[in-house]
Amino acid sequence: MSSFMNMACIGDFDPFTASIPATKVELTVSCRNLLDRDTFSKSDPSKSISYTQTQMHFGRTEVIDNTLNPDFVRKFVVDYFFEERQNLRFDLYDLDSKSDNLSKHDFLGQAFCTLGEVVGSMGSRMEKPLIGIPGRKCGTIIVRAEELSNCRESVMLQFCGNKLDKKDFFGKSDPFLVFYRSNEDGSFTICHKTEVVKNTLDPVWQAFKIPVKALCNGDYDREWWSHFIIHDFIGQFSTSYREMSRCQSQFHSYEVRPCTNSHLLVFQCSTWTVGPAAQTCRVVFFCCFPGNPSQPTSLHYMSPYQLNAYAMALRAVGEIIQDYDSDKMFPALGFGAKLPPDGRVSHEFALNGNPQNPYCSGIEGVMEAYYQSLKSVRLYGPTHFSPVINHVARYAQSVKDGSQYFILLIISDGVITDMAQTKESIVNAATLPMSIIIVGVGSAEFNEMIELDGDEERVSSQGRFAERDIVQFVPFRDYVDRRGNHILSMARLAKEVLAEIPDQFLSYMRTRGIKPGPCPPAYTPTPTSTPAVHPLLTRRVSRI
Repeated sequence: MSSFMNMACIGDFDPFTASIPATKVELTVSCRNLLDRDTFSKSDPSKSISYTQTQMHFGRTEVIDNTLNPDFVRKFVVDYFFEERQNLRFDLYDLDSKSDNLSKHDFLGQAFCTLGEVVGSMGSRMEKPLIGIPGRKCGTIIVRAEELSNCRESVMLQFCGNKLDKKDFFGKSDPFLVFYRSNEDGSFTICHKTEVVKNTLDPVWQAFKIPVKALCNGDYDREWWSHFIIHDFIGQFSTSYREMSRCQSQFHSYEVRPCTNSHLLVFQCSTWTVGPAAQTCRVVFFCCFPGNPSQPTSLHYMSPYQLNAYAMALRAVGEIIQDYDSDKMFPALGFGAKLPPDGRVSHEFALNGNPQNPYCSGIEGVMEAYYQSLKSVRLYGPTHFSPVINHVARYAQSVKDGSQYFILLIISDGVITDMAQTKESIVNAATLPMSIIIVGVGSAEFNEMIELDGDEERVSSQGRFAERDIVQFVPFRDYVDRRGNHILSMARLAKEVLAEIPDQFLSYMRTRGIKPGPCPPAYTPTPTSTPAVHPLLTRRVSRI
């Protein structure tokens, strides 16, 4: 059984009228004695949390396999308003497929509370029964809240073990590490879990990056523990971040208790402070063009009374992200249409009709070009994503020094006809300074787009896995305000689709050893260095 949890905020909270939050709090969720809905194994729980005026999805945990007592690693960070009632709802499901449709998974229970109820509980730890299945005991949910510090450091850690205890009867152990931080009441909260290293007593785990506030919330002397685990407990050790950080230039060894002659070695501990970066963000807009825009059933329908879904998505993301583009000039392109005058099918055409200069001035220029293109092109399938991704990858390939970071926004209706090529393009693009935002519009299932979002499983192609997660997929329908408030709908969408961009940006810079510094000089491609460059790269791509 595989479980996950959703969290929502229910009630009258409105992000446009709410007061300034007193602080941000981090919510950690655990469950005990869950209902077992699987026949041949235990449940695989996952939890999700939502935050809305009526009910807006706020977040979802990872899936934990085969357990009735999950401790979810993924946290929920929420604004805390002391003077407001912030109603929360937690829904727990047993994952039965890859579908994003919750009705296709087994419901395990739910819980209702307020954020104030969690914060005001003893030790800011609330425990209450799960409900929702008549006549059945669904188990217990435990929610812990902790105020977040302003610590902006991240640390890269890597561990290896030496002479661990043998636990498997026919082989060696399959160990992994679980890290817990201490709480004020003497309890511990899970904060990280490594991968499993198979069949070894001398494991070397992959290096991982984690915010210091996740380890100790900025308290360098706060104790945290690590447990060695296979299916059986192997041993444990304790340390603090201050003690760990002393080994930045040398190995550090910890004795694993209660094992004999077993040790854990730390052989990488590097710290970064996340500060303002001088790098420039470059944004490229791509729109899919299905259906006849003159028909009310088309997702591109130009109503005199309201924006269509494509226009809302363009404006929602563009109005925020344009602030991080140095010159506010955006390439805006379309794919999936027949172009005048000969009806040629194109998967990469300029919305403004000028293939040599597809740049639009600001988001208003993008919107104007989009509406003009609807009057001149004939919308036509199929929908190919790989040319779109490869298009932006050509930009990013030429500027890998950290001075620029590219963001591709794709708006489409859910049908991808070149899935294998798209995966290969994403795997290749993951090595470049770029991120991909995909907004799904319409009523499709979006299963293919969900697969491209690497939150649960990294995208792979022909045995190669993407170096990092660069795709964020969001179905627009989940963020549409049911009362018809388009401003609120766009605000919700923008917040969700842009949430992962900072971490994706930082992950690229860290893995390349690029740190914030003074503004770099403007990049200008030279004829000798780019003999066969795409026409878009003949224009200066940075003004810093």
